[in-house]
Amino acid sequence: MADLIVVEGGAEPDIRMLELGQDLPLAGHMGALSMPAIYGLIRDHRTTLVFTNTRFQAEFTFQELWRLNDEVLPIAIHHGSLDVEQRRKVEAAMAAGRLKAVVCTATLDLGIDWGDVDLVVNVGAPKGASRIMQRIGRANHRLDEPSKAYLAPTNRFEILECRAALDAVAVAAQDTPDARSGALDVLAQHVLGRACAGPFELSAFYDEVRQAAPYRDLPYEDFEAAVDFVATGGYALRAYERFAKIARGPDGLWRIRDGRVAQQYRLNVGTIVAGTMLKVRLGRSAGPGKPLVPRRGRVLGEVEEGFCETMSPGDTFVFAGETLRFEAIHEDEALVTRAPPGTDPMIPSYAGSKFPLSTFLAARVRALLADPAEWDRLPMGADQWLRQQSRRSLIPAAGDLLIETFPRQKRHYLVAFPFEGRLAHQTLGMLLTRRLERARLRPLGFVANDYGIAAWCIGDVGARAKADPAFLPDLFGEDMLGDDLEDWFDESAMMKRTFRDCAVIAGLIERRHPGQEKTRRQMTVSTDLVYDVLRRHEPGHLLLRAARQDAATGLLDVKRLGQMLSRIRGRIRHKPLDRVSPLAVSLILEIGRERVFGEAADDILAEAEAMLLEEALA
Repeated sequence: MADLIVVEGGAEPDIRMLELGQDLPLAGHMGALSMPAIYGLIRDHRTTLVFTNTRFQAEFTFQELWRLNDEVLPIAIHHGSLDVEQRRKVEAAMAAGRLKAVVCTATLDLGIDWGDVDLVVNVGAPKGASRIMQRIGRANHRLDEPSKAYLAPTNRFEILECRAALDAVAVAAQDTPDARSGALDVLAQHVLGRACAGPFELSAFYDEVRQAAPYRDLPYEDFEAAVDFVATGGYALRAYERFAKIARGPDGLWRIRDGRVAQQYRLNVGTIVAGTMLKVRLGRSAGPGKPLVPRRGRVLGEVEEGFCETMSPGDTFVFAGETLRFEAIHEDEALVTRAPPGTDPMIPSYAGSKFPLSTFLAARVRALLADPAEWDRLPMGADQWLRQQSRRSLIPAAGDLLIETFPRQKRHYLVAFPFEGRLAHQTLGMLLTRRLERARLRPLGFVANDYGIAAWCIGDVGARAKADPAFLPDLFGEDMLGDDLEDWFDESAMMKRTFRDCAVIAGLIERRHPGQEKTRRQMTVSTDLVYDVLRRHEPGHLLLRAARQDAATGLLDVKRLGQMLSRIRGRIRHKPLDRVSPLAVSLILEIGRERVFGEAADDILAEAEAMLLEEALA
């Protein structure tokens, strides 16, 4: 569990859960039911910040509020993919008091001191106590006035999370992430930077590096490997002169080889590697019936390249508060035009904007779930839902792992509720399906959310668990993070993308040269070739280790998964069922969901939920 920091002093914040007077759905995360109430809060307050957890959700929320905006209140949107100039205009209008509300993401968590903001609304669960305290602090940002805020959960699981966050705020407890050890690719960049600043002696430089807290436990062998990488590129690459950037002189000191190395370092220094993004340019034609002319329209912001690659000309999406029609990709730009009114759009999502549920908040959610005396404090149908679960299946104790197995539509399901966050659950799902495959249960797929995971198979998981009591404990054994994880690393395309970022940070692949810059495609081709060479000839190379370290912490949450597997050892509660349980409905609804939004999507989801609930309670 993360360390707790108790915050004292200042006015106690006024923070509440937004209650709608109706039951929330079991799944979904867009919060469409809350939009009329949120619009009412905007209307009744001077200035409101409406925080969302993702840019995807910000675009949806902004569109829904404008759909309700009969009074034409000045409402704006602000997130990291919008053009800088547009963001600055929104900030200036907010500071001048010309806006009633701004729908925003973490881009406004910090750095803006607006005294006129008198309300914060957080759409969705906060995912962390510290994060929601930071956002609440944007309202009434004065020493002698309490901050006022509402949490607007979007489904019944989020009611639990919001209640846990409110309890944490009440005692001023914050969750802080565990300190991370220093990355090897960043160390390699620092070695080259130190050489550019002047000659250095190895042992003295090692002592200097270890004065930084992330590197205080750095083994000397890793330090030597980083220096050798900068000097030669490593064993497999030392034959290529262009990877040799520093050399040891007769006096024993390390120096850069020539002035061009320092020039390249200054052009490429930095540890932030931008995602593969395309500029969204509002296209203009040269005349009626003529094609769009690139570079003529204004830039609205950026979206992920993968999103554009899924679209065909004529598809529509919401961005920068407008409904746009996708026309084409030209070099590093997505050309768009404005869509006709009434068009039903798709909405862009951004992989970099997902928050994992914090370890501290997850523990509070498990404790809340396990205590029936606390359920009366849960509004909007959550209390009845948990009581239905208790009658139909069981509620796990705070330290237990509930596993349910049941048949449905000629498939056999395994559903587990670790409450450890989406990243850890996705990693668990990838490894779990490998083990189910080895057990000859023929898994077909899995889905995960912040609260649980569901896998479905052709083979009968429940029957196997009944015949062999050790099957489920072995399936969820800690050795899952051994060979299974290594094998998955070797097969995963994700490792190549992670390696590309590490190679750029470490200086193996240089993005910029005097007067030119490599395209993302050129960088990808270059790093993929090097990755294959190193895997084949030097699997212990510094950059392969750095890529594994980055993937394990940033993309897969392996440490947290390991803690969960250790926590549940001997505490697995298996409940065989003949049909889906009330808790499992939310995960079953995730399976095969299409990317459909708007009123039609709400109707489809409501119909599916009603059918599954009827099945669960039959």
